[in-house]
Amino acid sequence: MMRRLFNTNFNQGSLHFAVLILRVSFAVFMMVHGYQKLQTLIAGGEIQFGDPIGVGPYASLVLAVFAEFVCSILLLIGLGTRLAVIPLIITMVVAVFIVHGADGFDKKEMALHYLVAYVFLLISGSGKYSVDHLISKSSNRRRR
Repeated sequence: MMRRLFNTNFNQGSLHFAVLILRVSFAVFMMVHGYQKLQTLIAGGEIQFGDPIGVGPYASLVLAVFAEFVCSILLLIGLGTRLAVIPLIITMVVAVFIVHGADGFDKKEMALHYLVAYVFLLISGSGKYSVDHLISKSSNRRRR
């Protein structure tokens, strides 16, 4: 039992399942934030949204909705995962270093958690349980 607890070998099946859980959970969590922003965007009227990178409140809101909602949907299904996490990484970097730059760690912590997960997914990819894997498998068959 102890040997199994301290085993450092990777179980590929478990690793792919863990990536699936990470990918889906962080996508759903971020979609909640993005959906709220999408509702603000759709509602029309005057946009009351921060402009942390100096592109204007409307453009900032559109970029946030794209990253937090659209890219999260792509992340959820595992389609273009490495590309989809790039806007999410940028959004979290802006949140940590610009929006909450002067705040304490407690205000930055959540964005840092997202940032670490997104960087992991950028490196690891979407895993076996994803549309990316199906596309990759299909294109590999065609090359033979």
